[in-house]
Amino acid sequence: LRVAVLGSGFEARAQLHALSAKRQIESVAVFSPNPRSRAAFVELFASRDWPVRDAAAPQDAVRGADLVICAARARGEAPILFADWLAPGATVVSIGSTLPEQRELDVGVLARARSIVADMPDEVLHDTGDLLAARAVGLSLGARMVPLAQLVSGVAVARAEPGDIAVYKSVGSALQDVVLAGMLLD
Repeated sequence: LRVAVLGSGFEARAQLHALSAKRQIESVAVFSPNPRSRAAFVELFASRDWPVRDAAAPQDAVRGADLVICAARARGEAPILFADWLAPGATVVSIGSTLPEQRELDVGVLARARSIVADMPDEVLHDTGDLLAARAVGLSLGARMVPLAQLVSGVAVARAEPGDIAVYKSVGSALQDVVLAGMLLD
């Protein structure tokens, strides 16, 4: 799995730690607008069996990636990921823009997506800046919205063809956090 990470903070690091626990990673490229933060990210993962490289621009990180993790508050709340950067069959995980005024994904990313898998579909569709911007330009997204529970249970699929782009848009929920905390405590 070739991974691109846009962002280098706590969430970006946690996503990569979790991913590496379950998937074999071939390489990682990280972009953050702060060069020191990128360097710290590379250093943190330097002891892994896969190379981690510092990308000077987001498109350099994304080029050729199978999985793109967006975990950054975009400067000026402008998109940080654009559709023409994505390889066919790429999966995009967007976790850094959860409010109406926040953006990570260019409208073109959502236009290319065969499915938009969401942990909280109604909230993602109606309350996140990425999807609000897409709806504002006339993109109809409801038919492509897939609840995470349906994907995990096998009721729905994210791709019909190998080249399809899939987006996972997560906003999290207090209920999920409370249940997880209870499970960890138990």
